[in-house]
Amino acid sequence: MLKSTGILAVDVMTEKNLNPKEKQRRKNIVETSKENEEKFPTGKETKENTKQEPKKPIQKKPVVKKEFALVNIKGVPISTKYSIAICKFIKNKKIDEAINYLEQVILKKKAMPMKGEIPHRKGKGMMSGRFPKRASEEFIKILKSLKANANANGLEEPIIVDAIANFASRPYGRFGRTKKKRTHIQIKCKERKNGRKKNSSN
Repeated sequence: MLKSTGILAVDVMTEKNLNPKEKQRRKNIVETSKENEEKFPTGKETKENTKQEPKKPIQKKPVVKKEFALVNIKGVPISTKYSIAICKFIKNKKIDEAINYLEQVILKKKAMPMKGEIPHRKGKGMMSGRFPKRASEEFIKILKSLKANANANGLEEPIIVDAIANFASRPYGRFGRTKKKRTHIQIKCKERKNGRKKNSSN
């Protein structure tokens, strides 16, 4: 008969039939099995040990807030000429104010002031202008992402400080007859500083 003792199986016999060498061999087997159990505990014991150990708290890295918010987008499929005019107009304005004006441009209620041989439009301080719908839609998306960046950095009443539009690499159209319109746009805003205006005395 064989009897299982944890790791090894030992045959059970009467002590009368055993030799002294056989007795010693069996003692050695039992001792080695106990030592192995101490060195290599079962899965239940390891789980209990892991539960008893306290977990170390995860340390989060401190978020460094900036004094400005920046959006830099490359290869926007809009006219560079219209982008330059829009950048010039939205500079030194609040983000919400610029978005509201561009929404009026899309509805053709207000015109975007531009320079060149362009028809004249009605408006305060405006000579000529147009209604760039596609460029206005793209700029609204960019300004909304800029507003989200400003809120993440904790800026209060951010004002657009820089607005730059440059030519991007223009890929050729079908059969190489035309070139597509591509523009790089970068807009930067900062928190408004409450400064007193100097009174001009005559």
